[in-house]
Amino acid sequence: MEQKTLFEDNKNQPLASRLRPRNLDEFVGQTHLLGQGKVLRKLIENDNIPSIIFWGNPGIGKTTLAEIIANKTNSEFIDFSAVTSGIKEIKAVMTQAESNRKLGQKTIVFVDEIHRFNKAQQDAFLPFVEKGSIILIGATTENPSFEINSALLSRCKVFVFKPLEIQDIKIILNRAISDIRGFGEEKINISEEAINIIAEYANGDARMALSTLEMVVLNGESNNDGIITITEETLKQCISKKFLIYDKNGEEHYNIISALHKSMRNSDPDASVYWLARMLEAGEDPLYVARRIIRFASEDIGLADPHALEIAVAAYQACHYIGMPECSVNLTEAVIYMAMAPKSNAMDIAYMLAKHDAKESLAEPVPLQIRNAPTKLMKELNYGKGYQFAHDTEEKITAMKCLPDSLIGKEYYIPTEQGLESKYKTKLEKIKEWKQRKSLETN
Repeated sequence: MEQKTLFEDNKNQPLASRLRPRNLDEFVGQTHLLGQGKVLRKLIENDNIPSIIFWGNPGIGKTTLAEIIANKTNSEFIDFSAVTSGIKEIKAVMTQAESNRKLGQKTIVFVDEIHRFNKAQQDAFLPFVEKGSIILIGATTENPSFEINSALLSRCKVFVFKPLEIQDIKIILNRAISDIRGFGEEKINISEEAINIIAEYANGDARMALSTLEMVVLNGESNNDGIITITEETLKQCISKKFLIYDKNGEEHYNIISALHKSMRNSDPDASVYWLARMLEAGEDPLYVARRIIRFASEDIGLADPHALEIAVAAYQACHYIGMPECSVNLTEAVIYMAMAPKSNAMDIAYMLAKHDAKESLAEPVPLQIRNAPTKLMKELNYGKGYQFAHDTEEKITAMKCLPDSLIGKEYYIPTEQGLESKYKTKLEKIKEWKQRKSLETN
């Protein structure tokens, strides 16, 4: 437990530490939170921070923003590590904070990697957050919904940090080259292409970008004039893997995800795995790929194999739990399963047809028989009159109309003969025949 020591300047620190932004104007990225007029920026500038959680990937500014708050606030600021601290240390901090409160001074407690605290440790903060003894700032790379106690989470505002854009990383790299805290006092000869490669290689992580730049400069070729030149060979050795042409925000990103989707649709497992590997090895977020596979499971397979959606969701969960590189095999399993499964786009067609009619008939009234009637007036207006409870019938089905009158007879779900959907097609045909017969008998 120390106060502000995390933020002390030291020339022997790594480049990423030396170049930490000192104020909001130097901070790069997170404009959705810190742009002019944004809520979080106003809270910091007005020194009116509530208890908050910063959630996002490593190297995107969570701890840096805590440093800025520490330098800006008039409150007592205590830096607290969830890795090295336990209940004893928490209680000591809380005792100090309570004393500060009685003297009229606010205390901000910054907890890095708060998800590493167990339930008992998190509970130790709760009463002090509730009565205002402390303002808690927690930083986490994990989903707060799963890793932070609901009682504590409900008393904190969650701010989601986004991965830095390539342009953001380039700004940081160029600043490192020109700033005296970085290499500003040295003569660095590095091409714009090399800066681009490092920025893309960093995958939205400023710390990784700066660490890579530092390694590249330290291994650069120096001439008699003291100029350090970064060669292509040096860059390749420091990155230590082949750089894949892949812009996560550009055309190639969409080209390759399209190739993956269409290879699975065309039942080609080999091509599917290849395009998957192209994305993952270029640094794509595995959760993005997993989300696309989930969409594919319903859009292109649907009821032809309902198990496909279960496989896709399980792959997403696996990616969340273990991350890269381990989750690559989970995604491979999902991709091959999707490629080999029977195909049906009946779900997609059903929704698009219904979407068209819904948009064209937004004011179409709900039929009285399927409206709820919780009040006497609504019953007097015939809400719910004629409703038929399917469970009360022997067949567990009725001939009651559920579509608006203008849409009666419309068909949205049109089953195919693929896989298990052929069984649903047969069942739906029997249901429609039964309802038609009952309607004729009633009339």
